Amino acid sequence: MEYLRESQLYALCMALYALYMDSTLHRCMAALGAWCNRQIDSSRVLAVLCREGAVARAWPDSFLCRLLWGLVNLPALVLHRLYLLLHRTFQDSFFARAAFEMGHETAIAQSWLIMLLWVIPFSHWNNAYSLMGFALLLVLFYVGAMPRQRFRLDVGLIGFYPTLLFGAVFLAVAFSYVPGQSLRFLFYHISAALCVLVTVSAVRTEEDLKRLAAGGGVCVLVSSLYGVYQRIQGVEVNESYVDLALNEGMPGRVESYFDNPNTFAEVLILLLPLVLALILSSRRVVSRVVASGVFLVGVVALGMTYSRASWVGGACAMAVMVFLWKPRLIPAFAVACVLAVPFLPDTIWNRILTIANPADTSTASRIPLYQAALEVIKQSPVSGAGLGTAAVQTYIDDFNLYHGEAPFVHAHNFYLQVWIEAGILGVIGFVGGMLWNIKRAARTVRHCSASAARTITCAACAALCGAMVCGLADYLWNYPRVMCIFWFVFAMAAAGVKVCRRKSVS
Repeated sequence: MEYLRESQLYALCMALYALYMDSTLHRCMAALGAWCNRQIDSSRVLAVLCREGAVARAWPDSFLCRLLWGLVNLPALVLHRLYLLLHRTFQDSFFARAAFEMGHETAIAQSWLIMLLWVIPFSHWNNAYSLMGFALLLVLFYVGAMPRQRFRLDVGLIGFYPTLLFGAVFLAVAFSYVPGQSLRFLFYHISAALCVLVTVSAVRTEEDLKRLAAGGGVCVLVSSLYGVYQRIQGVEVNESYVDLALNEGMPGRVESYFDNPNTFAEVLILLLPLVLALILSSRRVVSRVVASGVFLVGVVALGMTYSRASWVGGACAMAVMVFLWKPRLIPAFAVACVLAVPFLPDTIWNRILTIANPADTSTASRIPLYQAALEVIKQSPVSGAGLGTAAVQTYIDDFNLYHGEAPFVHAHNFYLQVWIEAGILGVIGFVGGMLWNIKRAARTVRHCSASAARTITCAACAALCGAMVCGLADYLWNYPRVMCIFWFVFAMAAAGVKVCRRKSVS
């Protein structure tokens, strides 16, 4: 690193930086950024949007929350009583003490778990891995809670609306059009629920947040490098993924080891903001350079997916990240985006231009999908068709609701698909849970001093915003592994709020 600092390139960069800091341009941008900050602080619209609702405020002290807290912590309470009865025996055992300490550091174990789980190729993937992995983390957490009275699972941090969604998932199985097909999908949601419960409870410090973000960064690095390798080797153009008439000359879409280019892009827009947070919060130059390299290769891989919805979602995530992290940089970010347009490759720019083109077969194919989903809602607005894409497909096929050319896989819209699977309670819990967590994170970082925890919370919140925008044209839970990654980012935002508030109090 000393060689880098002594190089001519480093000296040139520092000279340009000093020149910019003394320039009129910098003073204008700083004044414009300060104006943006004042507008945000005095905005009545944002004040209404960011305030916490009555339901969210009442949730931690509600009877239902206390009941669920008692149920999920029952094993820990029983184990703690056993520990008090056999206190000397456990204290004299080296292995017991080691197990207790390992359980207390469940967040570290989780960071290693997600590194291992999310780099498994699709051809070798089994959805049972997620369930087994997070179930083992839960057991490890219970072991760590055995000698500690305050080390407990925190249901209050999850919120009322996500809990409502989880309850609606069970009801969606019970009232499913095909209960047998829906039962299999229930276990995918249980895996995601365990991920959220363990993450928000096990994370205690900003170092835990950084480790988990680094675990996601490993997934970005490995999958993106493999995606770049695919591009070098050559990817065959799949006509079902792209309209060749409107995208002439576009190469095959990279999918890495996720079986589908849209799925790969969705993983990237969820995890890339966390990598960006590592760049901004790293204290060592080496760590910052490594994280920057991971982010760069991830952005390149995202471009190679040619996933338009994910591009829009990723751009939204970056804009929200700047808005939350340093609002005064909004003008500079806008200028940088405009200046970057001429440097986009022709194939990417042409792909962007087809987003709203009704002649594009990929865009046009979504219309009958939306129509079929809306017909399901008309016929069964309360309970939906049943949990899982399989039950929805059977329902639509039996009632002849879909009239498109390609087979119906899912609604290609996050909100419609959740509604037709989990019913009206499910979509209320889903939308309410996302808004609750995003607003809570945004409100916290606005009143929190600069720290790694604040930056990672901004990133997780931004990633959720990007995913919700991407969900307007795609269904991110079509692959259960992506569902777990989605809820992992959701839990990172909730855990980040917890750490930020503790730092503010201390």
